[in-house]
Amino acid sequence: MREKFNNKYRIPSARLQTWDYSAGGVYFITVCTDNRTHFFGECVNGKIKLSTIGAIVQGFWFEIPKHFPFVELGEFIVMPNHVHGIVIINKNDGIQTNRDVERDVETLQCNVSTKKSEFFKNISPKSGSIAAIVRSYKSVCTKHIHQSFPDLNFEWQTRYWDNIIQDTKSFEYISDYIISNPEKWQKD
Repeated sequence: MREKFNNKYRIPSARLQTWDYSAGGVYFITVCTDNRTHFFGECVNGKIKLSTIGAIVQGFWFEIPKHFPFVELGEFIVMPNHVHGIVIINKNDGIQTNRDVERDVETLQCNVSTKKSEFFKNISPKSGSIAAIVRSYKSVCTKHIHQSFPDLNFEWQTRYWDNIIQDTKSFEYISDYIISNPEKWQKD
């Protein structure tokens, strides 16, 4: 039976249910703007020309390892209406815990102790997971875009797309796909 929240059915997660998204791994992430609106710039002659908003989302992507020091970043590109990036979670270094790291991230909020808090605990992203990283990234970008452009109706799509990269061949193929994405933009 599907779960309800506020008397509405929840959409089931698109994530692989047998995978621990907070464990070490390599992930190809795509995050799109709501309605695929072109906020981030334009592709001209196979190259991306970023708008100010595009520069904001690019800058905050490169800030991710400062807030999640167990994260390394692979290839990344900002496109007119989405971003593609490779996120590598490596927690084998004995570095500080996720809980210590997340205290420094301005966008994460704690749940208020209410009847709903148990529900939110069950549906909230696991600490240090890809979902928590993407949520924080989207949140900080949105906050700064809204501050800089208060009249702009900027939003992300509610969800994001991920692919667990499991071998070198896939990693190289996806890295090349990301790098060459602006060249193929007109064909999309």
